[in-house]
Formats: sequence, structure tokens, C-alpha cells
Amino acid sequence: MDKQGTKTAAVNRKAGHDYFIEARYEAGIELCGTEVKSIRQGALNLKDAYCSVKDGELYVYGMHISPYEHGNIFNRDPIRPRRLLMHRREIMKLYGTVKQGGLALIPLSVYFKHSRVKVEVGLCRGKKLYDKRESAARRDASREMDRAIKSRNR
Repeated sequence: MDKQGTKTAAVNRKAGHDYFIEARYEAGIELCGTEVKSIRQGALNLKDAYCSVKDGELYVYGMHISPYEHGNIFNRDPIRPRRLLMHRREIMKLYGTVKQGGLALIPLSVYFKHSRVKVEVGLCRGKKLYDKRESAARRDASREMDRAIKSRNR
């Protein structure tokens, strides 16, 4: 828990590897009570999740929220589409950008902000294989420099 009252529940690490993140947006999410309890326990997976605009509303697909073990009849389908809550003009702006620019909407993280569940949605451009290799090489080079500096300071 940090100073602003936010607590991270899940992060989509694969998104940073597979996409260039152009912009980030915050959205609320429509959940039932047992889903919130499962998220508090950390039973959430964003690995293959993506967002799409349907009938003027933004939905997240492929987000897996495991059923709450004490929820019995109140549990919902773990991979059902869930509606994201944003202003209509923001949704329409995102929809136009995605259709025009060949970008994707990917959920980057799920977190609690003052007891409400929020989703960070990224406007992403896909990386090619050579981009992934370049990113890995840059990361390795910076690691090597950090190691050299650390060993020289000893």
C-alpha cells in the first residue's frame, strides 16, 4: 500500500514484453461481490486479456478471476466479459484511435484505489521479433553496466 491509498492486485508483465505502450488510461470495472473478494486474495490473471469496444461500451475479455471459495451460488463465470467504466467521449476517442492506427487496448494492471477496483488500460502497438530482441539487448546492457559500477565501488 503506497501513500495515495492504492494497492496493486495484478500486473500484466507480458504486455510490456509484447507491446509498446503509447498511452495509459484508468477505468473502473463492473464486478460482483465475490469477484472483489477473489481479487483481494490475489486470484486474478491478466495474461491473455484484451479490451474491445462493443455497442459504445468498453469490455475486457480473457481476464480470469478465480471463483471465491466461500462464494457457493454467488460465484460467476471466471472468464466472463466484464464492462469497464469510462466516460463515453473517452471510449469513442479510444475506439477511433484503435480502428485508425492499428493499435490494441490491453489491460496493464488491476489495483485498488480507495477500496474501488480500477483497471489500467494501455493503448499499445505490437512489437515485432526484432523489437523484442532489441529491448532484451538494451536491458542486458544496462544490467551489465550496473554490475560493473557496483563492483567498482566496492
